[in-house]
Amino acid sequence: MPDALPRFSDDEIVAARPSKADVDPAEPYAYHVEPERTAAGMVEDVATIFLTNRECPFRCLMCDLWKHTTDETVPEGAIPAQIDVALDRLPPARHIKLYNSGNFFDRKAIPPSDYDAIAERVAGFNTVIVENHPKLCNDTCVAFRDRLDGQFEIALGLETAHPTVLDRLNKRMTRDDFRRAVAFLRTHDIDVRTFILLRPPFMSEAEGVEWALRSIEFAFDAGVQTCSVVPTRPGNGMMQQLAADGHYAPPAMASIETVLEEGMQMDRGRVFMDLWDLERFYDCPDCGPERRERLHQMNLTQTVQPPIACPCAVEDTP
Repeated sequence: MPDALPRFSDDEIVAARPSKADVDPAEPYAYHVEPERTAAGMVEDVATIFLTNRECPFRCLMCDLWKHTTDETVPEGAIPAQIDVALDRLPPARHIKLYNSGNFFDRKAIPPSDYDAIAERVAGFNTVIVENHPKLCNDTCVAFRDRLDGQFEIALGLETAHPTVLDRLNKRMTRDDFRRAVAFLRTHDIDVRTFILLRPPFMSEAEGVEWALRSIEFAFDAGVQTCSVVPTRPGNGMMQQLAADGHYAPPAMASIETVLEEGMQMDRGRVFMDLWDLERFYDCPDCGPERRERLHQMNLTQTVQPPIACPCAVEDTP
């Protein structure tokens, strides 16, 4: 890792972006139901609704979630209506994630006047999960928890425990900020999961694996109960520029497998690998789908599954 890492301003990060997608404030931009292993060890369906709302004010270097956001705060009542749209079309589930491409407790993203209506929509779920920035974890989170029937959980982006790289990601927080947020939430009986990047910018392949595992340990030490590892994707404009300058390359499938295996073997809480768009990380089109299915089964069982033998490797053997 270079001694002096480059730093980018909000304006530079925004200037490198391609155009946003065309979204409708009356509709969530995506929704689906998928199985997830619960804290109780059961595999149960989780409804995930990707809410359309105002863009996050934090301009993180690697983020591409802004692509499906608006430039202005959505009208009062729009978020509950979006939840209605999704729930009317989705099959039943016992848990729900309300992901809004940013921070649920950003008042300019989710109007606080909608909190009661949102709580009414999710009253039948055992668990309600939202995402939020560590610096926006305060008494508002506790007040929303009090509106819910089920267990409340907040997903926080740690990204990496490497202090210098975390600073260069422009996330506007420190490791201490993260620790304080987790401690506050856990004190108020709010569960916490975290997102951890595998091979963020400024790391080699080996460093990416090492710091993903160190970040998982850091998160568990802080009191997090679930870690979701996200292979760092290109495609937000700035990441292409970093790749061209030699500061970023996507992680290899072997690294993705190693981090999930070793993270689960810590046996400190659930560790998931984010499999969205995993195809872009395939080393080989023949074994890629099987390796993805292996990772999926590991997510569900939280046990290491037998490795997949690549047909290409067999064919290349003398």
